[in-house]
Amino acid sequence: MPLPKAELHLHIEGTLEPELAFALAARNGVELPYADTEELRKAYQFSDLQSFLDLYYELMAVLRTEQDFEELADAYLERAAAQGVRHAEIFFDPQAHVARGVGIGTVIEGLARALDRSEERHGVSTQLIMCFLRDQSAESAMETLEAAKPYLNRIVGVGLDSAEVGHPPVKFREVYEAAAALGLRRVAHAGEEGPPAYIWEALDVLGVERVDHGLRAMEDPELVERLVRERVPLTLCPLSNVRLRAVDVLEQHPLGRMLDAGLMCTVNSDDPAYFGGYVGDNFHAVRDALGLELEQMRVLARNSFEAAFLEHDEGRRARYLAEVEAYEFGVG
Repeated sequence: MPLPKAELHLHIEGTLEPELAFALAARNGVELPYADTEELRKAYQFSDLQSFLDLYYELMAVLRTEQDFEELADAYLERAAAQGVRHAEIFFDPQAHVARGVGIGTVIEGLARALDRSEERHGVSTQLIMCFLRDQSAESAMETLEAAKPYLNRIVGVGLDSAEVGHPPVKFREVYEAAAALGLRRVAHAGEEGPPAYIWEALDVLGVERVDHGLRAMEDPELVERLVRERVPLTLCPLSNVRLRAVDVLEQHPLGRMLDAGLMCTVNSDDPAYFGGYVGDNFHAVRDALGLELEQMRVLARNSFEAAFLEHDEGRRARYLAEVEAYEFGVG
């Protein structure tokens, strides 16, 4: 039995496995520029964030209907449950779909179909976080928030993703202020490729409650001190960091040092179909590469539930935390 955990940094479009990509392409009449699933899987090799994003957006072309998004989410939830996920807060990128003629309602309603039955089918509670693409305009982000208003009962918060360098958080001040006014929770990618200054901006300008990645925080001792003092969660994605060359090899990942510094770290999978592993795989990889103690693994799991947006259901959070405390390592 895997260690119970929450996943807080997961792009649903990044769970598109080659087999499902080809199945959806066939159903929707989309021609992929790959001979078969094996050739496509070989294309899942990246030199940096941008080279990954190019393929990521190319493959989105197969996602057209509510059924497609439903099947995508259901496949992720099945895999996640098998790796111990009890709660998942799932990112999606509406601008990338609207730009190719897929309505935001199609995306949200399709995902919601799978999420609504997730507890019954997979034993996983879920929430949905709508991300803005930071390499698009602030005006486009605001239009996206406006378009999402009929679906706010389905969305718990907003996030900020895609190419980081050159697109500082301050660019999205107004849309985050508008999201806060609507009662939405706020997270943002910062400090993956961008500098520690982006993490400061995400906190002070966007008012984020969690920092997605935050890898480069360790370069700024004052920032580390603040993150520790304020218990700001960081949603780290170790296998992603290696695949996108933010870290050369997993043995050099700063997660161990971050835990030692008192940072509230969580471990997540980011875009698992592309980066070589789902969240349980990330847990096992960092345990082995960094020599983490079993109790440090428990801390990571505990942090994931404490950082989850479960304020509406503290009883559920308490149950999940009790599962973590009762977990006996070595069982599976």
